[in-house]
Amino acid sequence: MRIIWNICSRDLNAFFSSLAAYILIILFLALSGFFTWLYGSDIFFVGQANLNTFFNTAFWTLFFFIPAITMRSLAEEKKSGTLEWLVTHPVTDGQIIAGKWLACWLLVLISLALTLPYYITVAFLGPIDHGAAIGGYLALLFISAVYIGIGIWASSLSTNQIVAYMIALFAGFVFHSLFDLISSTLTGPTATFITYLGTPFHFENMARGVIGLDNVMYSTSLTVLALCLATVNLKRRMWS
Repeated sequence: MRIIWNICSRDLNAFFSSLAAYILIILFLALSGFFTWLYGSDIFFVGQANLNTFFNTAFWTLFFFIPAITMRSLAEEKKSGTLEWLVTHPVTDGQIIAGKWLACWLLVLISLALTLPYYITVAFLGPIDHGAAIGGYLALLFISAVYIGIGIWASSLSTNQIVAYMIALFAGFVFHSLFDLISSTLTGPTATFITYLGTPFHFENMARGVIGLDNVMYSTSLTVLALCLATVNLKRRMWS
């Protein structure tokens, strides 16, 4: 665990030693704040003391932002040669992947923590369902874990950050929207099963404050699968 944390700390320091992390966090806060408080179906328009508008906005914002966070995690390291330096140390491929995933997830956690004033403000505006609010934040963290795993897998496929971003975005789109689009053309158990494969189904359940075991297992399984695939890609580097 210490090795994983060291890799995580190294990546977090790299994030915050450049402008990239600050720009992404500021953009995330600006977009989520704009759509939550000012635009169209904002909190004041809805007229209810809840954070549903924010959670729905963040669900889409993170979908686009997470690939930007993960695209450099392995692609840049392979391009610059620092990955080869890293593997000369007593560290496994799995530990490298886990450390990089944790760094990206903590960056998302920090971004979401900075939105807690939204929660406090809404609580002052009226009676808020605290269970649903906590569930919404947990939903974002669980779904973000999935997209970070996909992003790191995509980054393990290329030395080009833009290519890694596009692969992560396309793979994420399959779970974010495509399954829902397919299920809308079907009926019966098949439509229900296809809907279940998409992240919106699980996000909406958790955002209502219902953190079911199936939602947790879905997010965990997809995350682990993506990280295992990324680890296999690193091992293939050694075989070649």
